[in-house]
Amino acid sequence: MSLPRMVRLRQTFEATRVNDIPSEVERQLATLNLGQQVKPGQTVAITAGSRGIANIAIIIKAACDHVRRIGGKPIIVPAMGSHGGGTAEGQRQIIEGYGVTEAFTGAEIRASMETVIVDTTPQGIPVHFDKHAFGCDHVLVVGRIKPHTGFVGPVESGLHKMMLIGLGKHEGAKIYHRAILDYSFLEIIRAVADVVLKKCRVIGGLGIVENAYDETGLIAAVAPNDFFTRESELLTLAKKWLPRLPFANTQLLIIDEIGKNISGTGMDTNVIGRKYNDHAATANDDVSVKRIFVRGLTEATHGNATGIGIAEFTNTRTINQVDRRITAINCLTGGHPTAAMLPIAFDTDRDVIQAALPTLGLVEPTNAKVVQIANTLHLGEVLVSEAYIPEIAQRPDLAIIDGPFEMPFDADGNLRPVEA
Repeated sequence: MSLPRMVRLRQTFEATRVNDIPSEVERQLATLNLGQQVKPGQTVAITAGSRGIANIAIIIKAACDHVRRIGGKPIIVPAMGSHGGGTAEGQRQIIEGYGVTEAFTGAEIRASMETVIVDTTPQGIPVHFDKHAFGCDHVLVVGRIKPHTGFVGPVESGLHKMMLIGLGKHEGAKIYHRAILDYSFLEIIRAVADVVLKKCRVIGGLGIVENAYDETGLIAAVAPNDFFTRESELLTLAKKWLPRLPFANTQLLIIDEIGKNISGTGMDTNVIGRKYNDHAATANDDVSVKRIFVRGLTEATHGNATGIGIAEFTNTRTINQVDRRITAINCLTGGHPTAAMLPIAFDTDRDVIQAALPTLGLVEPTNAKVVQIANTLHLGEVLVSEAYIPEIAQRPDLAIIDGPFEMPFDADGNLRPVEA
């Protein structure tokens, strides 16, 4: 089969960036006047999540430094629902893999899957909260704010989600995801957050918004009373800054790697479409992708292949990377069991592509609209097929930097990765 030729494409995105992260964290936290609440020697739990947030170790360390500066004792608490295989050791391993270590931050890490039920919402839902965080004198919620991969609302993934799912651990994540089948996402997130803010001594939040190049674009300290309003504002900005595929319609999307450090669903459904349906674009999606081929998992995901079920195709080596137990725990907890289903797999990438192209419709394989990306976080440079060249010529935000050339297979018949 003759395959489409490719060109290397550079996208230009808006890119506000924080250059001095420690200074900005200090400046933002100083606006909360936490020294008026934190007494000398009191403990402050600082949340550390499982997402691959840019500069997260530097941000967490700067938050720890601020707490020490006002006389408090920072305690780092992994806050990631059921990730890490639903074990304390696995969650600690994840944050340490991001550089959030006791040696670097100078703060003790307290990891546990045990929770305290602090109250019940008006809907009758028990509110779980990490036992170590609840045992501290204060809690500082740190998290990235961005569009959720499955839910839509004025707040989606951010400080509220950290209070519910992150600090709710496995038990909290299970009950909240079940409750969403009976109540709206907004009802659950407001009800649980209200309890947490009243009962769990939250003194503030530190919201992070990233730009389209996976860089720290903005850091904002948020007072507890302003969580909902401020997070809504930051979500609007995060949506504006979200990286995008270069074209709204793609027939075959090739993704070099997926993983929990990339997105909650391994690949961000806000980027690829399929937010409302695993295998087809809907009227609510901005992007339409007909077929997806996942080539591998990130090392940082530790075998968690959540989201692999959104793809139609993969290869044998990716299947061999999957930790079926960890993936199942995460997908069942999130109420998304189909995300763990395994796609059709072949031994080599060439075999996969030759199987995928005839499923696109009547288009000749050489004319197919194909895009290859590193992952859904890094879209500054991508490979696209020749069929897009007329469209590229009309777009000032796109520039061809190499090609056309044959699909870059190695001697084993596998594609070379896009440089992220």
